[in-house]
Amino acid sequence: MQRPYNFSAGPAAMPVEVLEQAAAEMLDWHGSGMGVMEMSHRGKEFLSIYEHAEADLRELLAVPANFKILFMQGGGLAENAIVPLNLSSLRATAGQAGVTDFVLTGSWSEKSLKEAGKYSQTRTVASGKDGGFTAIPPTSGWELSADASYVHICTNETINGVEFQTLPDLKALGSRAELVIDFSSHVASRSVDWSKVGLAFGGAQKNLGPAGVTLVVVREDLLGHALPICPSAFNYKTVADNGSMYNTPPTYSIYMAGLVFQWLKRQGGVAAMEVRNIAKADLLYQAIDATGFYLNGVARNARSRMNVPFFLRDEALNDAFLTGAKAAGLLQLKGHKSVGGMRASIYNAMPIEGVQALVQYMQEFERTHG
Repeated sequence: MQRPYNFSAGPAAMPVEVLEQAAAEMLDWHGSGMGVMEMSHRGKEFLSIYEHAEADLRELLAVPANFKILFMQGGGLAENAIVPLNLSSLRATAGQAGVTDFVLTGSWSEKSLKEAGKYSQTRTVASGKDGGFTAIPPTSGWELSADASYVHICTNETINGVEFQTLPDLKALGSRAELVIDFSSHVASRSVDWSKVGLAFGGAQKNLGPAGVTLVVVREDLLGHALPICPSAFNYKTVADNGSMYNTPPTYSIYMAGLVFQWLKRQGGVAAMEVRNIAKADLLYQAIDATGFYLNGVARNARSRMNVPFFLRDEALNDAFLTGAKAAGLLQLKGHKSVGGMRASIYNAMPIEGVQALVQYMQEFERTHG
């Protein structure tokens, strides 16, 4: 049976091979007599799962040895608070919240700014809001704070479809601040230049697995700076010192993410996935740009490879488009409620055939309704 193509922005579609393996192992993992959800997180069975997952992820993302990989909970929204609780004092008097800089490129970086304001002195150093969040503000115009502990960017805005094609080099911009990136919606879709990054975080439910586990990759020298009010379970040093097991970790989500990591390695790793993702995005954007029937307002040099928002020129046809798409086996194409229109999320697990099917449907819909 052919499964529909699921374009959900998250929780998102997962590789069929991964789902099949998880189903086969649901009742009995590797002859242990237990399913993964039933295991002690400190037992040898789950520790094996955890260690393999961490090693595979370090290999896939080419994470340097001086960075810690943490598996946490709470998603990106929780990290919007946890990051300033841990890092805002880097350039301030010990134990006191300092200044944090934010570049606003869409809905998620706006949320990050608002949350961090509870735990630090936030400053907006650049914003694309006046342009409707359709471009990345050029680094030449960033008004960076001299005393900022870190600069926060969302490297791929899931709702607005804006993606940093390269990471900013803060040192080249004359800043001593650390770069913090929220890479939730494009992690493992492209390589990361860790020489520019102090900390990266992302929820797993788009490219790495199911909801429930949050990835944090943090340079070791940034540990140990948490504010006194930081809860112990959110203190990066505490989490790192306890191998992400200070509290009970999201065991099943880590297991599922580990299966995705293995799948990614079988596909050729992140470099191979990036080639595929470029091809998928190019195919879809070409279809959108081919006529005036569909519209995408994002600057071409900032278009996301993962989340492609688009609008019908005649929005009275929206319901008909979505009804026809569902009938054609193309699911969850409705845009976010804050922006409307359509959105196709084409993460790693989306095969090129899914994008081809969407393009074919779009062309047919235009032929019959244009």
